[in-house]
This record gives sequence, C-alpha cells and structure tokens, in this order.
Amino acid sequence: MSADEELAKDLGPLAALTIGVGTMIGAGIFVLPGAAVARLGPLTALAFVIGGALALLTALSASELGTAMPVSGGAYYYINQALGPLFGSVAGWGNWLGLAFASSFYMYGFGEYVNSFVSISGLALGPVELAPAQIIGFFGALFFITVNYVGAKETGRLQNIIVITLVAILSVFTLFGLLNADLQTLKPIDPFGWAPLLPVTGLVFVSYLGFVQITSVAEEIQEPGKNLPRAVIGSVVIVTVMYALILLAVLAAVETEVVAGNDTAVVDVARMLIGPVGAAALLLGGLLATASSANASILASSRINFAMGRDKLVAPSINEVHPRFSTPYRAIAITGGLILLFLLLGNLEILATAGSVLHLIVYGLLNISLIVFRVVDPDGYDPDFTVPLYPIVPILGAVFSFALIAFIEPRIVVLLAAGIAVFAALWYLFYARAQIEESGLLAGYVLERSEELPDAAVSATTSVQPDQSDYRVMVPLANPASEKDLITLGSAIANQHDGTVVAVNIVEVPDQTSLEAARDQREYEAAHHLLEQAQNDAETYGADIETHIVLSHEPFEEIFNATRRYGADICVMGWGPDSHGAPGHAETTVDELAHSLPCDFLMFKDRGFDPSRVLVPTAGGPDSDLAAAIAKTFQDQFDASVTLLHVAEDREEGQAFLESWAVENDLPDAQLRVETGDVQKQIAAAAGDATLLIIGATERGVLSRLVRGSLVLDVLDEVECSVMLAEKRHERTLRERLFGDKHTKTVGETDTGVEHDATTPAVDPADED
Repeated sequence: MSADEELAKDLGPLAALTIGVGTMIGAGIFVLPGAAVARLGPLTALAFVIGGALALLTALSASELGTAMPVSGGAYYYINQALGPLFGSVAGWGNWLGLAFASSFYMYGFGEYVNSFVSISGLALGPVELAPAQIIGFFGALFFITVNYVGAKETGRLQNIIVITLVAILSVFTLFGLLNADLQTLKPIDPFGWAPLLPVTGLVFVSYLGFVQITSVAEEIQEPGKNLPRAVIGSVVIVTVMYALILLAVLAAVETEVVAGNDTAVVDVARMLIGPVGAAALLLGGLLATASSANASILASSRINFAMGRDKLVAPSINEVHPRFSTPYRAIAITGGLILLFLLLGNLEILATAGSVLHLIVYGLLNISLIVFRVVDPDGYDPDFTVPLYPIVPILGAVFSFALIAFIEPRIVVLLAAGIAVFAALWYLFYARAQIEESGLLAGYVLERSEELPDAAVSATTSVQPDQSDYRVMVPLANPASEKDLITLGSAIANQHDGTVVAVNIVEVPDQTSLEAARDQREYEAAHHLLEQAQNDAETYGADIETHIVLSHEPFEEIFNATRRYGADICVMGWGPDSHGAPGHAETTVDELAHSLPCDFLMFKDRGFDPSRVLVPTAGGPDSDLAAAIAKTFQDQFDASVTLLHVAEDREEGQAFLESWAVENDLPDAQLRVETGDVQKQIAAAAGDATLLIIGATERGVLSRLVRGSLVLDVLDEVECSVMLAEKRHERTLRERLFGDKHTKTVGETDTGVEHDATTPAVDPADED
C-alpha cells in the first residue's frame, strides 16, 4: 500500500505556455492548410481568425475557472463540479477521447512529414491497409507516450525546446513570405464563395485545442493564479496571430494551387521561396510542430483520464501515481492505447473533425459551468482572474461553440460525436451513478429552490442524482501512539454509515523550504509507515480506507483544507499538546478557521479507548445531538452501555426533557440520570462510572479554544476517562466575520448547561500527556 500523494508542481510559466502553443501551432500551419485552402481558398485565413476568436471566448472562461480550481482534469473537472456527474461524464469522455483523436491526427501529420523524405511503403493487415504516415505515426506516438510516462518535468522541458525552435523557424519563413508577397495573388479571395467558411472553421478548430489543456495540468503549474491565465489567453492570441499572418504571407507569395490539397504545402513553399535550406528547415519545423502537438495532447488527455478515475467516473484504480515518476501512469497507458488504435483506424480528416466536434461540446459546457459557478457562488470560489464583460463572454462562448457543430462536415463525424455523448450519459446512468458521491452545484441550486422552480426541472434533476452518498470520515494522524484509537473511532463511524475512512498525515515543512523541494528531497518513510498501520487497523474493523500524505507549511490550517478537498462529512482528530502543529501565535487564523467548520468535528482526548460505558451530558442543542449520534454508533458497533445526564433545577422537568430527548436521538434504551446542583461537579461524579465522556461543544467554538488554551470546562481535565468533544459544522456570517461572534459574552451557557465566566481557569492542551 502506498499513500495517495499530490501531483508535484513541476511546470513553470514557460512550460505552461508552450503546452498551449505547442499543441495549437502544429496542425494549423503544417497539416491543415492544404485541405482547408482546397475548400475555401485565401478566405481560409478568416476561418482561422474566427476559430481563434471563438477559442478566446472559452479561454477567458477557462482562465477564471482554472485560477479558482487549479486541479488536474481541467474542463472536465469544472463541468463535473458545476453541472454534475451526468454532464461531467459527457465532458470527461468527450474531452478525453477528443484529445485522443487529436493526438492521433497530429501523429498522422508527423508521419506525413517523415515519409516525405524517407518514403516507406504501406502495409496491409488483413482488410486494413495502413498508409506510410500511419506506420510512422504509430512509432512516433509510442515514443511520446513513453516520454509522458516518465514525468511532467521532462515533458515540459521537451516542450520548451520544441516550441522555441519552431517559432524561430516559422518567423524566418514568414519574413521570406512577406518579402515575396503580392496582394494580387490573393484575388479572388473567395473563389469558392462564403458558404464553406463555417464548415472549414469547424475543420481547422482542431488547431485550437491546446489552450484549455493547460488547465488540465493546472495542479502541476507553479503559481497557477498568475501563470495559468497568462498561458491560456497568451497561447490563443499568439497562435491566432501566427496562423493568420503566416497563411496570408504564404498565399500572397505563391499561387493558391501550390497549397491546395498538399499535406506538406509549407515545405514546397519554403523550397520555392528560400531554396533547399528553407525546405529542410520547414521539414524540421513540420516534424517538431506535429510532435509537440501530440506530446502536449497526450500529456493533457491522460490527466483527464486521471481526474475521471479520482471522481469514480471510471475505475478509481486509474488514480495510481507512479512511485518514482509521480505521474498517473495507468491513465497514460490507457490513453496511449486509444491513440494508437485511432491512428490505425482513422484518416486525417476524420481524426481532425472528430477532435473538433468533441471539444466544441466540452467548450460549450465549460462556458455554461462558469455561469453556474457565478450564480451559485459556492464557498471557496475565489478566482485570481475574472472574465471581463460577464455574462456576455460565457454566453457567446457557449452559443458559438454549439452552433459551429451544425456546420461541420462530414456529417458522419457529428453523428460519431453524438454517439459518444450518448454513450457517456448511459455510462453514468448504468455504471458510474452508483459510484459517484457528489451531485454538482447546479443540482443543489435547483433542489434548494424546488418550490420556486418548475416541477419538470426539479424532477429532471432528482432523476439523475447519484445513487450513493459515500459518508467520509477524515482522520488526521500525527502521533503513532494515538493512531490505533483514532482509526478505531473513525472505522466505527464509517461502518455505521457504510462509508470510508480518509486517513491523512500532514507533514510540516519549514517556511524556508518550498513544498516542491521538500517533496524532492525527502522520502517520508515515517508518514508512509503510519498510514500503512492505519490501513491495517481499519481493515481489521472491516472499514474501507484511503490514505493521503500532504506537505504543508501550516499543518493545522491544512486540516480544514483537507476536509474540503476530500469531501469529509466528519473529522476525528486527537486533542493533545500541539498534536497537529497548531500555531500558538496565529490565534486570529485559528479562531477564524474553527468558527467556520466545513464538516462535523470530534476532538478525542485519549486516556485509553474503551467504549463500554459511555456518558453523554446534555442540555439540548445541535452539538449535543451530534454527541448522541456518536454514542448511538458506539452502542451499535461495540454494544456500549449509554448513560444520558441532564442537570436541571427541577427534577421532574429534567426527567421529562431527558426522556423526550433520548427518544428524539434514537437512544430510548439509554440509562437516564437527572441531577441538580453544580453542573461540572455532577458531570465529574457521573464520569467516575464511565469509560468515555462525550460532550457537545459550546456555541463559541470549542475547537479554537482547545487550541488557544481557553477552554473553561475544568471537568474535562479532572475526569479519568477518555473525553470526546463534538462540534457540528457551521458557517460564520459576514457580520460575524467583520465584527466578531454574536455568541461571545462574559457569561455563557454550553450545550451541557455549564455556567462559566471569563475568569474560570482554562484547560491547556499543552498540559496533556
């Protein structure tokens, strides 16, 4: 067993930009001009500009979403989060297979260029005849699949070299074209009329797939808030200008017939304008361009596959990260197999248009997703870049993306894309629906407003909701001595809900050391050993478990981030002397975090785990309800004896309250104990017969007060049994964030009914054993 580790941030700003430029610059100049010019003439330059303008609309939306959520999966991830797993399945399969088709197309073009100077023969395999370009492309694809298998850093470095060399070659080529240009050669600019303009735009749109693929590796980009939008938007602008300028220069310098129908037209044009040296340079450029496009597409497509596995749209085993290379090697291998298959079965036009249609579907859904995120405005959605002219930009991006599909030819490709979309929807309904845990922002938005919205919308939403809601119990682990008890607690709660234990070890990294450097320099054997033991202990209790190692400069704050990242319903954590690296000096940060809990929290003070006799003091309230639910879990899982304690001024009223409360919290057979007098003394007396004391937290936020040493219940330190504090999820309002908690006061009342004031001595976690 190995813990699930985060993808390393290996891609710098230049590597991110060249992933986009490298993917796009190849097909548009070195492969597609021949086919496009044969159908549209010089007007092809306008088709490229239209394609670039459409791509720019989606690039703006992708930049906002990418800076808000820099995670692996890109467009698929955003659509899945916003529109839900049904559309997420369509986007995932469409994006993944669309990139696989595009990668095959690029390698086909690569084969054409190689064959132009080696000239090999075709090969017949039964009824299938392979062209020379397919054979060469097959072995080229194998090479780049292997490069991606080895690691993203190697991929980024190779991409930098390829793209910088390519841009230099094309710049010289364009200069010669401009020096030999004659505008009269462009006339007539529309020899075939304007009708083919949009169909040709659909054909060449495969040239603009690279920009969103940058977001697919956002999790591996350094400083994504700054570098991602620069790379996404910059790559579209750079490539669009290059396409239009180069194509106009070429068509103004030579007759249109030289380019039309010629798959390696730029080589012939370079030979005419520059000579043999120019032809050789453009031949090299063609090889580099098609290779870089394929290389970048393979990189991005495998990450989409990886993200789908993470979300259980496909088998989660695809998540496996290579222990040496830190790459999703299984995802890369599967994607590579599809690329090779498409390359052997398809032709140049089918591969190009299939990639275009599938991506237009994804881009339309991506723009809609941005609108959903803006409307719902979920917690944590805080992009560093925002789309200008919202909502005009995403609306136009969605409308134009879907509209362009109607003009794409041949129509068989549109039917193929529609078939893939239908397959993806059926895949979700009949396979993934039972595995998926989250329903998406749109579903939550619709269901919360079910009384206001049309019944048809609500019915459609509920009919496609995930069948399974996996209850997730996160257990942050730091101390090997308390690991077994915490995992036992987490396993009991997970088993009660048919859920999963998420064991997390947060490794503190000094501020002076970057997380990248820390990961490269250390093996973290202790962390792996601790999580291996956690897995063994969880399996002993029959609980499903997943494990994660997270490197962080702020380990205590990372606990809260991790609960959100891993979708925790409840967090079970130890309570001891700085047990999770809580920064004693950062009281403001700790107070803010602990007063806005992303899930339910249980804080366990371990004096030996023994759930045989459980005591639950209560005066009512949501946190006491959580304490009762945990007691019920121990009753069911360990056959615990549960005693409920209520301290009241009047015994009869107290007895009536406790009997009613016990029934409401599914503990009708619990022993009831009603006392009068001092609450803390009565709790201490009753705890003398208990092996575990479970108390609901105070409204003021018990977690922050534990960390800061200001908890006022002396009884928790006086009893000899283990203590568990339960605090339910809650959010602070904007007013509370600005002006302080409305519950803060000198004298207060806890969920247990304990009266206290600010002068009461505090329980100091630093005093714990």
